[in-house]
Amino acid sequence: MNIQSLFTIQKKLDQKILETHQLHEQDLVPAKILALQVELGELANETRCFKFWSLKSASSKEVILEEYVDILHFALSIGLDKGYDQQLLLESVEDHGFSSQIEAFSQVYASTVRFAQEESYRNYKDVFQGLIQLGALLGFSQQEIEEAYLEKNRINHTRQEEGY
Repeated sequence: MNIQSLFTIQKKLDQKILETHQLHEQDLVPAKILALQVELGELANETRCFKFWSLKSASSKEVILEEYVDILHFALSIGLDKGYDQQLLLESVEDHGFSSQIEAFSQVYASTVRFAQEESYRNYKDVFQGLIQLGALLGFSQQEIEEAYLEKNRINHTRQEEGY
């Protein structure tokens, strides 16, 4: 997965949203953190990994992947807003050693809470790296993630043009 390319593509969408909604002077990071957390919950709901009481199976891989890339959009956007994109590109992904989907979701959520409390690079890196590892744990290849991200980004651009 070419993270640098994804940051570049995300920057174009972010600029379109800022211009369309005249948001240039607003700090959108708190809203983006909340959006990321909401999307993380939606992703967990689609995997059903925590629903021990239910026999219903998880949503399709395509649905789960689409929810995952929604989160990735917000993570990239936050990194751009904070100027952390260039730092992140210089580092390799550290293995958090998640043993289950439940642990991964819980840890990524906790890292978003820490980042909301202190918007440091270290906390952002924990969020981003946790998300990358969550994607792998969900069974997505880097190529699948990148292709799904590009498709959802195209949809998001179209939505902005159509007044979504």
